[in-house]
Amino acid sequence: MENKKLTSVTNWGLYPTIKANVISPTTILEFQEAVLSHSEIIARGNGRCYGDACLQNTIISTSKWNKFLDFDRENGIIEVESGVRLDEVLETSIPAGFFIAVTPGTKFITVGGAISSDIHGKNHHIDGCFSDHLIHFDLMIETGDVIRCSRNENVNLFWSTVGGMGLTGIILSARFMLKKIETAYIRNEAIQAKNLDEIFDLFESSESWTYNVAWLDCLQKGDNLGKSIMLRGEHATFNELPEKLKKNPLQVKKKLNLNIPFFFPNFALNTLSIKIFNWLYFNKQGKKHLKNYVDYETFFYPLDAVHNWNRIYGKNGFIQYQFVIPKEHGKEGMRKILEKIASSGNGSFLVVLKLFGDNNPQAYNSFPMKGYTLALDFKVNDKLEKLIKQLDEVVMQYGGRIYRTKDAMSNPALTNYLQNIDSTKFESIQNERINRFKK
Repeated sequence: MENKKLTSVTNWGLYPTIKANVISPTTILEFQEAVLSHSEIIARGNGRCYGDACLQNTIISTSKWNKFLDFDRENGIIEVESGVRLDEVLETSIPAGFFIAVTPGTKFITVGGAISSDIHGKNHHIDGCFSDHLIHFDLMIETGDVIRCSRNENVNLFWSTVGGMGLTGIILSARFMLKKIETAYIRNEAIQAKNLDEIFDLFESSESWTYNVAWLDCLQKGDNLGKSIMLRGEHATFNELPEKLKKNPLQVKKKLNLNIPFFFPNFALNTLSIKIFNWLYFNKQGKKHLKNYVDYETFFYPLDAVHNWNRIYGKNGFIQYQFVIPKEHGKEGMRKILEKIASSGNGSFLVVLKLFGDNNPQAYNSFPMKGYTLALDFKVNDKLEKLIKQLDEVVMQYGGRIYRTKDAMSNPALTNYLQNIDSTKFESIQNERINRFKK
């Protein structure tokens, strides 16, 4: 089972890269053997996070632990092993009329990873995080025991694992609720905003929409700072679909996916190329307010249509930096952040702004809080660490947080955001659990 030869391991951002012993169990006994024979070990799914999550000397890969266990097609409840990816869930659930209640911007993450990061999506203000739709999961702890965790069983361990970045044990399986849909299409609106004031006004007036997200041009300055496009959407009902889409409303025509076959040279991604891309992206819709119907892949997962798109950033890779600032300071904080980015020359193709709703006080390890969150991709270079330090200082100034899944260069103090319990509680939960299973 165990591969003692060290393997190069990196996540989707290609930074950092480490040498690790990677174990790929296919049975419970093999999981137990790996856990009991190593003092430190962590589970890893499909490696699609952007930072350094799950990079450790010894890694348990769940890639082969990927079976479907149950699907209640009447009530939209599904149970799978933790290595099942979201795209595999969608292939099963959409034809049955169900969608994942909360999904990030890629469908290639695993269910185990979704729980460990307690993922959020474009609909946090309406539907919360992944944990809000989680019924239970089975967790292997360091003794090799497998215990069920839910809101009624092993409650403390349930909430410490949600958003706990894999530090409480190995998630083996999970049961969660899906969202009922009539079609595989989204009623979409794209609205141009000339600056930060306009896009914030659009978010405030769009809170009744289920899905809201904005793309920003992070290199704009002055009156154009925050130039952006708001994308908002709702799952389309059958009756509102155009006639040409009603024949197979729960099926999406397969597309020809692109592929980036090689790493771009470092000089290819620069301020000029990002400015050109941003100009093209902002003007591609041809008018200020566009209304149309798009399939779910176009709306939720546009980058998934380009295989190996991470190679655009070159062999040195990139990081994604994501933070949230409380709503009352959102515009002021975002203005400072964007001014620092524009002045630094470290531009980003992918700049995504969202508005979070109230956080779940029980999910104390979860990232979201009521406020505005910004996610940016930065190519790794000699100047980036200095910029990240400056951005961290602004986030800290306004009482914000950094997403643990995307904190590869960030100040560790900003990732310790236990809000609703004493900061020692996580440790006491762990000690209590260990002692109980030693008896």
